[in-house]
Amino acid sequence: MNTWSDRAYALLEAECRDRGVDLDAAAARLAALEVETPSWGYADSGTRFKVFKKVGVPRNPFEKIDDAAMVHRLTGACPSVAIHIPWDKVDDYHALADHAQNQGLRIGAVNPNLFQDDDYMLGSITNVRPEIRKKAVAHMLECVDVMRQVGSNVLSLWIPDGTNYPGQADFRRRKHWVEECLREVYAALDADMRMLIEYKFFEPAFYHTDLADWGLALLTAEKLGPQAQVLVDTGHHAQGVNVEHIVAVLLDEGRLGGFHFNSRKYADDDLIVGAIHPYELFLIFCQIIQAEQFGDEKVAATARSIAYMIDQSHVIEPKIPAMIRSVCNIQTQFAKALLVPWELLRDRQEANDVLGAEQVVREAFELDVRPLLHRVREEKGLPLDPMQAFYESGYQDKISERGMGGSGW
Repeated sequence: MNTWSDRAYALLEAECRDRGVDLDAAAARLAALEVETPSWGYADSGTRFKVFKKVGVPRNPFEKIDDAAMVHRLTGACPSVAIHIPWDKVDDYHALADHAQNQGLRIGAVNPNLFQDDDYMLGSITNVRPEIRKKAVAHMLECVDVMRQVGSNVLSLWIPDGTNYPGQADFRRRKHWVEECLREVYAALDADMRMLIEYKFFEPAFYHTDLADWGLALLTAEKLGPQAQVLVDTGHHAQGVNVEHIVAVLLDEGRLGGFHFNSRKYADDDLIVGAIHPYELFLIFCQIIQAEQFGDEKVAATARSIAYMIDQSHVIEPKIPAMIRSVCNIQTQFAKALLVPWELLRDRQEANDVLGAEQVVREAFELDVRPLLHRVREEKGLPLDPMQAFYESGYQDKISERGMGGSGW
C-alpha cells in the first residue's frame, strides 16, 4: 500500500478495534467475494427507441468473454460470466467454455430469452396457445442442456409475460400455466443445478405481470422444490419498496438464490449499481452478512450460496469501465457492511435505543473503506485503482480494432 493507505489503514484498524470488529476477518471475506458479470453488458444496447452502436464492442460471445476476462484481471472479483441464449448461441458450447477457461473464467448463469420471439408477443409460458407454451418450454430445456455443456449450475429465469388491459386474459389460468411449464423444466435439472426465478412488477406488460413480485416468485419456487429459489433484481421494485426487508425474509425462508445488481431512479433503469442508492445496497449487504455470521444453519447456508450477478445494459457509458465501476461499487458497500459491529448493534436494539442503533449502522456506512480495498487488492496482486489501470492498459485501443457493428441485443 502507499503511504496514504498505510496511515488510513492504521486509523481504520484502530476504529474497528474500538468497535469490536475483526478487520482481518473482514478482509478475508471481502477477498472471497465473487460477482458475475453479464455477457450482454459488454454488447451494444440501447433504450426502447434505439440501440446505440459503439466502436470496439464484441462481435461474438468469445469476444464478450475476452472483455469479461479483462474486468476480472483488474478487479479479481469476477471469475464467471453469464450468458444469454440465443444472444450467445454458438455451434460448440464446449469450445466457448474452453475459451472462458483459457481466459481464467468460467461460464456462469444461463439465461433463456422468452421476450424477443414474435410468438411471445402475448406471452410465452402463459400464452393461450399450447404450441407456444411448448415452444417456450423447449427453449428453456435447450438452456438446461447448454448448462451441462458449459458446466453451469444456475438457470436464471425472467418471465416477461403479462397483460396490458383488463379482461385480456384469465389470471388464474395463466398462473397454472406458469407452474405447469416451470415444473417440466425443473424436472430436467441435474441435482447440482438451481433455478432462480426473477420477478418484475411491470414492463413490458403494464396492467399485470404474471410474476410481478417476490411473493409470487417465492410461491412458485416453493411449489417446484428446493432447487428453485428467488432472484432479486435491485431495479425491479416499485418506488419506496424496502428491498432489504425482502432480502431478510427470503434468507429466513432459505429461498434467496441470487441478485441481479443494477440501480435505478424511477424503474428498471439499468444504471450502474450503487450510482443512485448506495445506502440501499449497503443495507442489503448488511442483511446478508448478518445472516452469514449469525443465522441458523439453513439461513447461513443460504446467505453463503447467493449468486451475485450484475445485470446492466450500458447505453451511454463505455462498456468495460462501466462494468469495472459497478464491481468496485459493490465491493465498497460490501466492505462497509462487513465493518458493522453486530454485537453493539444488538445491544442497542435490546435496549430499544432507536437512535443509537441507527447510529451504529450509519457510522459503518460512512466509513472510508478505501484502505481495506487497497489491502485486499495488494494482497491479490491487483491494481489499487482498477479503473485507472484499465485506462492505462491500452486494452480499449486494442479492441477498437474490432470497429463498429458488434454483437447486441
